[in-house]
Amino acid sequence: MNAPFEPHAANTPFVLQIVGYKNSGKTTMLTALTKRLKQAGYAVGTAKHDAHDFTMDTPGTDTWKHQEAGADITAISSASRSAVISARPEPLAALLAHMRHVDIVLVEGFKQEPYPKLILLRSPEDQPLLALKNAVMTAAWPNAFAEPPLPAAPHFDLNDLDGIYNHLRSLLP
Repeated sequence: MNAPFEPHAANTPFVLQIVGYKNSGKTTMLTALTKRLKQAGYAVGTAKHDAHDFTMDTPGTDTWKHQEAGADITAISSASRSAVISARPEPLAALLAHMRHVDIVLVEGFKQEPYPKLILLRSPEDQPLLALKNAVMTAAWPNAFAEPPLPAAPHFDLNDLDGIYNHLRSLLP
């Protein structure tokens, strides 16, 4: 059985990890929940773990040139937004340190981190994810299971965004 998650400390955002295997709908779920939370007036941060190299900046821009020149970390800020690009992997805690000003952070991936999790299940082969610690809900693709798995947390159809969102709201302080 999963151990209950530790409540988040005062003055830090609530963190929900959205975890699943490739093509399980993590990004779609994260963006749908972000839109709903923003409509409800929450300040929302997001973080993503990418198993592959990625390029956040567009080739030819100044920050891209900084990274190409070998900068270990590059920051940019404008009147409306800021970004930090680091040439090394950062643990989730370091990414969250940049998000203390938001109410909730939705995290895509970082399966082994200790935060509350929404586990996405696409097929019966995904059931090992149910062993992850701190599952607070699961969501499965329609018709993915002849009988739904028996998770230790509330279970939803992946398309039941209202149910998933309402359960998330019940978890927020």
